[in-house]
Amino acid sequence: MPQLAHTYSIVALDPMAGQLGVAVQSHYFGVGIAVPWLEAGVGAVATQSFVEISYGPLGLALMKAGKTAPQALAALLVADPQQEQRQVAMVDVHGNVAVHTGARCIAAAGHRTGEGYAVQANLMERATVWDAMAEAYEQTRGDLATRLLAALDAAEAEGGDIRGRQSAALVVVNATASGQLWQDRIFDLRVDDHAEPLVELRRLLKVRRAYDAWNAAEALLAGEHVDAEQVAAAIALFANAPDLMPENAEGVFWFGCALVNAGAVEAALPYFRRVYAAQPVWRELAPRLVEAGLLPQGEALLRQLSEL
Repeated sequence: MPQLAHTYSIVALDPMAGQLGVAVQSHYFGVGIAVPWLEAGVGAVATQSFVEISYGPLGLALMKAGKTAPQALAALLVADPQQEQRQVAMVDVHGNVAVHTGARCIAAAGHRTGEGYAVQANLMERATVWDAMAEAYEQTRGDLATRLLAALDAAEAEGGDIRGRQSAALVVVNATASGQLWQDRIFDLRVDDHAEPLVELRRLLKVRRAYDAWNAAEALLAGEHVDAEQVAAAIALFANAPDLMPENAEGVFWFGCALVNAGAVEAALPYFRRVYAAQPVWRELAPRLVEAGLLPQGEALLRQLSEL
């Protein structure tokens, strides 16, 4: 039995940002497992409809070997006796785009390409979905993740999958490989089963952006000799992160710890107060971090951090 990821998706290269991305939504459990395939320095693939998952890894392998996206897709289609049931899109790191909508994909099914991107959909309520996606992607300003989500929202506004909605995914990687795969994967977000998967996907993107901003703020405090200007810059950067309090105290607590380790104890205390007010159990963690060598030793400091 094939995986039936009837769906809409977008593959794109943003050469200005130096990023590749795939975004997808479907009435299908865990669509992010089957449809999006990306590799930094290579390209991106979306394989859907009556899914042949091998189009993902094999398409990437062919592009990595030097084939353009059109060449890679053509090679896979000619070897596939079920090609008329497939819907597949590819973009390579040079911006070449290829897309195939087989004649036996369930209507409404179609696709549209533009500079560095392709949008494709099958089993849609209306045949206006892919044009709406393309226009939203082209007209939206912001980073690649923002533009990809705009395309998904446009598809849903046109009626989307005739069966409704269930899962979604957003994956963005660097267009140029660093040699460290974990560093090149910028966003890797999946909603496997949800009544409003695009709403949840946007929430997860906000959480991911928050953690990225928190990490960047902490990185400013990581040197051996942190001065007042660096502390001020870190506090400003942290303040601009998406605010997840009081639901999530994680970033606030660890940023307070980073300030303490940078010698800015007085600046750190308000962050600890915020955390303890929202979730008092975090008060128990400071002594454990001292024991683990993750906060400076000292009874006076420990009292400051524990008795706020």
